[in-house]
Amino acid sequence: MMAMSYGYVYVAQVAMGSSNAQYLKAIKEAEAYPGPSLIIAYAPCINHGLRDGMGMTQLETKRAVEAGYWHNYRFNPLLENEGKNPFTLDSKEPDWTKFQDFLKSEVRYTSLMKAFPGEADILFKAAEENAKWRYKSYQRMAAMEFTEAAPATKAE
Repeated sequence: MMAMSYGYVYVAQVAMGSSNAQYLKAIKEAEAYPGPSLIIAYAPCINHGLRDGMGMTQLETKRAVEAGYWHNYRFNPLLENEGKNPFTLDSKEPDWTKFQDFLKSEVRYTSLMKAFPGEADILFKAAEENAKWRYKSYQRMAAMEFTEAAPATKAE
């Protein structure tokens, strides 16, 4: 959000296993963009403690997006100059019933449950509420109208 607020930075959030098409589109747009580009990728690592093993990281990224833990989007400032919304939310509406199960599929979260069950329950619920809030914020951004071209930026 900070990088997008500058108005001249291309920003994308991706999860390769959730959508190869969105992932490749973001990379192509970032490469073609005439200014700074930032791609934020969900990339599970060994410290996540994937129950299915590190050979299943692509499936894990897909699950993260489906559950609403991670959201895919692209922000291309050049679109505003065309009178278009520069923000595109690429993630579909998450299946929020999968959110808690997603958390419980990683050892980094289940170890918290074992050590501090009461606190973990509170934190897991808060994490889900925060993810819902972020998704709604992204929906609002994607629905904004842009009818006038923005003033010229340094990236042009």
